[in-house]
Amino acid sequence: MLEEVDLSLKMDDEVYKTELKKEQMKLLALQRALVEHKLGCIIVFEGWDAAGKGSAIKRVVEKIDPRGLEVHATAAPNLEEKQHHYLQRFLDRMPKYEKIGIFDRSWYGRVLVERVEELAEEEEWTRAYDQINQMEKIFAQEDFFIIKFWFHISKEEQLKRFRERQNNPLKRWKITEEDWRNREKWDEYKIAVEDMLYKTDTKHAPWHIIEGEDKNFARVKTLKTIIATIEEGCKGREIDLDQYF
Repeated sequence: MLEEVDLSLKMDDEVYKTELKKEQMKLLALQRALVEHKLGCIIVFEGWDAAGKGSAIKRVVEKIDPRGLEVHATAAPNLEEKQHHYLQRFLDRMPKYEKIGIFDRSWYGRVLVERVEELAEEEEWTRAYDQINQMEKIFAQEDFFIIKFWFHISKEEQLKRFRERQNNPLKRWKITEEDWRNREKWDEYKIAVEDMLYKTDTKHAPWHIIEGEDKNFARVKTLKTIIATIEEGCKGREIDLDQYF
């Protein structure tokens, strides 16, 4: 699946500036539709280290009303969280109706990092696929849009970005020894990613692969995908969107 991703896609700076502003204004308008019709939106950002998730999230959120937004950066579970089912800490952070909830890393850690790093038993991460699908289906049935992104870059581009971060004092905080260790297991992670995409790509919560080699293209495609998903869902509910534009 990942081998078929076209990483040559690009967008020049002038087109990017125009498209970015246009799509950001559309999302701001659609945010009002979410509020007035009591709909929720859950957005998941997964991808390779240094693939551009953070910069894409920044462009998604910078023009919308912050009162209707929640962003969660997912780290390793703490001692208290380990006493509960692994999905519990994410259920506690799900957005309310009328809000957009963004997860920078998510419950998919169970079938990615926990699988590859052997932090979960095979029985645990194999049954997680069905658990995740069931959870997402429940939210989709209860008027939540679920939008899932995998940010894809080449191994060569990742190395280039790692080195740029390491050599830039203002970006050095973005690169850690863990990032380098994860890179050594690229092939193992790739297998885990392929399994994840295949087993959790559903009608109610499909995966969207973002070609991340060119950041301009990736950011605009991310916004366009969010907007298209919300528009399609609103039309399916016979919501007239013309009043918001």
